[in-house]
Formats: sequence, structure tokens, C-alpha cells
Amino acid sequence: MAMTNFEKEVAALIIESLNLEYIGIEDINPEEPLFNVGLGLDSIDALELSVSLSRKYGISLRADNPDIHNILSSLKSLAAYIQANANTPVKS
Repeated sequence: MAMTNFEKEVAALIIESLNLEYIGIEDINPEEPLFNVGLGLDSIDALELSVSLSRKYGISLRADNPDIHNILSSLKSLAAYIQANANTPVKS
């Protein structure tokens, strides 16, 4: 599945912030899970990623958010959440 430019930007941020040198942007399917199966991220990765997203986009991803599992379920859902909630303008 093709990625939007913004999904590519978020994928690049995931790769950079989590030091996933072995993965290229094109290796991430925007609809596959980010955690466990799929990309294989874990809870420590979620914490590091939330810090990077907060710095870059001014969003807060908190574990007590009732929608956190849906937000982080895939690159596509994460990018959509950022676009809808970012404190800084994002391009699609």
C-alpha cells in the first residue's frame, strides 16, 4: 500500500527516534501493526516514540488515553491522529 507524504515523514521519525537502521521507510506498511507483530515495537519504544512526537508535533500520547491502542495501532492511524491533534502545522 502506498504511503502519503506525511505517513513517510512519520515513518522516518519512527525509524530515527528508535534507531531502527535496519528498516527503511518503504519496509513499513502503513496499515500493519506497529507493536508486537508487524513492526515489532514494544512499550519502551512507545515511550521513546511519544517523546519524539511531542517534541516534533506538540502532541501528548499518554498511556491513560482510552484510545491509545487505536492511535498506535498502525502508521496510518498514528499519522491521522497527529494531523488532527498537532500543535504545529503538518503537511499531508
